[in-house]
Amino acid sequence: MLLLKLAAQDLLALNARRRMVPHLAARWRYFRGADASLTERSAWAESLVSLAHDLVAAGRGNVEMIVECAATLNENDRPGDPRLIDVVLVGRHPQEHRLSVQLVELKRWSMVTRVERATAEMVHVPGMDRKKHPALQLREYYEAFTSESGPLNGLSYECGGFAYLHNATDESVQPLLDVDAPTGAYARVYTSDGRNELLSDLRKHFAEEGGASAAEMLLRSMGLRNTPLLDAMICSRGDDTVFTLRGRQKVVADQIMDTASKVLPDSRCPALVPDERRVIFLVTGGAGTGKSAIGLQVKAELEAQGRAVKYASGSRAFNGAIQEHVGYGDRQFRETFAYFSSFVTPPDPRLDVLICDEAHRLRDRTTNRFWKPEQQGTRPQVDELLDSSRLTVFFLDEGQAVRPNEVGTVGLIEDAAQRHDARLVRYGLREQFRCGGSDAYVRWVRDVLGVTDGTPEQWRPDGLMHIEVADTPEELEHVIRTEALAGASARMVAGYCWPWTKPLGKEKRLEADVRIGGWHRPWNADSTSFCENDAPPSRIWSVHANGLDQIGCVYTAQGLEWDWCGVIMGEDMVRRGDRWVFRRGKEYADPESGVKRVAVSGSFDPKVKAGSVDDQEFARLVSHAYHVLMTRASRATVLYSTDEETRAYLKKLVGEVQIDGLRPTWENLPQEARVSHLPRPRRGKRPRKNRKKPHAEEPNLRLF
Repeated sequence: MLLLKLAAQDLLALNARRRMVPHLAARWRYFRGADASLTERSAWAESLVSLAHDLVAAGRGNVEMIVECAATLNENDRPGDPRLIDVVLVGRHPQEHRLSVQLVELKRWSMVTRVERATAEMVHVPGMDRKKHPALQLREYYEAFTSESGPLNGLSYECGGFAYLHNATDESVQPLLDVDAPTGAYARVYTSDGRNELLSDLRKHFAEEGGASAAEMLLRSMGLRNTPLLDAMICSRGDDTVFTLRGRQKVVADQIMDTASKVLPDSRCPALVPDERRVIFLVTGGAGTGKSAIGLQVKAELEAQGRAVKYASGSRAFNGAIQEHVGYGDRQFRETFAYFSSFVTPPDPRLDVLICDEAHRLRDRTTNRFWKPEQQGTRPQVDELLDSSRLTVFFLDEGQAVRPNEVGTVGLIEDAAQRHDARLVRYGLREQFRCGGSDAYVRWVRDVLGVTDGTPEQWRPDGLMHIEVADTPEELEHVIRTEALAGASARMVAGYCWPWTKPLGKEKRLEADVRIGGWHRPWNADSTSFCENDAPPSRIWSVHANGLDQIGCVYTAQGLEWDWCGVIMGEDMVRRGDRWVFRRGKEYADPESGVKRVAVSGSFDPKVKAGSVDDQEFARLVSHAYHVLMTRASRATVLYSTDEETRAYLKKLVGEVQIDGLRPTWENLPQEARVSHLPRPRRGKRPRKNRKKPHAEEPNLRLF
């Protein structure tokens, strides 16, 4: 948990625009479940700003301030409230150039008196009764950061801490400074009298530059920056357990593995009486909460134990991206990956474990227009999946259902568990690891699109995720191409607001269907093979280098992510006054080419046409689709709407975006954050035979 990460100079800029305290209050409400008190708000406005001014005065405005921070994600699992450090200052040491961290406790106390003559560990603060010496709090934080399980473990660093009482004088808080006060690297105390000493010490601890690079290192070590899923799979080849799960994720994975050890047969020690218990795990969580990371970790560990396990998904694009980017051959891929539709006839013998990712994409029945009648499913698809394994794991996010025939819900799984007389174990994931770890951004998207009942508010930059609104499609494309050419991963996606032409002729030419004024671009290829100019087939559009030349949609983007994502909102969802208006489009055939064009602007998605869904369901599915598209980026989203009023609405909500150093272009990123995506391995390369044991020491690669 953290509420804000900004360089001191940027925090002052945010505060000058009166956006710092509202941002902190919104984050506090999300994490703590209650509104921040007036005292807390005034402390942010006064103490944070005072410390930031001092950093700038010391010539250290680049030092990053991480506000209201927990040392690890596991902190949220402690009884009671998590231990939150007022501020963590992060930068580079001026001599050794290693990571420099100072833990800061901010106090607005103006006077303290002794409670006991023999010690200064407890003091009396007028109006607040007894309080611990701030150094005792800092000692806890110091130990949390520097322990074997802390984020500084394994790094080269200097760490210390201090309490800052900017409203006090040395005389008014003398007990905190006396010889019997706690001592240590974390126990310094500064008052207004000691401001010059504080400025001098800040210069001793921090270099003038390098704060952003240092903060990037710390965020990665704290588990708040993710390695892209497909890159991590390349490192592991899908076999080794390289994913470092955090907090609730680790709890879920450990519970699945523990349950598997109890209910699955052990070939080395056959039971006299077979264990017939059935267990179903249902793991819910929003986009970016690490569901796929848990699933792939569990898959790797079960395979290392020799279990029969498959990883199933309802997404052709997700499976295609895994096979293409990770370098699986066709046979190798089919051995462990599958689609939900692959289990009309259950395997014989049954699988030990079936992991079902994106279970919100479950269908009512398994059907395919190319199959013979006897091949079609006749039962609920969820029953086919449950009959195929002893232990089934479902990962589900109801907010990502974007087709009318997608029936995967919590209720569906609960009913199926009852029918199969299975024990249902439920877990919910909350921590956000996509979108730069910015849960604030994900909640902002949901509120703006009306996916939740939250009131849309102006975006408040948090140093984790960036948003901007382009004035033209040309501007959006320029930003995305610039970042892709510099080294970032980037794609352009759009709402399904234009007809979609299949590749034309023997050369498989792609028609430029997406037409906005004089700007014309093709959709990703509706093809299973490469098209003209080496345009990739749809299933690998998201990861192939040439995919940058086409526009993707929700069906080819769902489940995937890029550093930068350009999202084009069409006229299927436009803002009118204080509400969203949803529209269906109409097409006509061009008299010369026969290619379909837009007659009436709106949605052209055949899955949500008028005969398929009513107006209410249409609105829900369209808003969900944009929710998926707007949460594909890990660093920055660029928005553009073809509708002028909607564009103005988005600009008003996003506000000014040019805050020094906050635009995460490849050029602006610290060197530690410029992680180029790994090249695809040679296709079909066999996995390493010497798999790691499940509890072997992990390499230092953080996934989620």
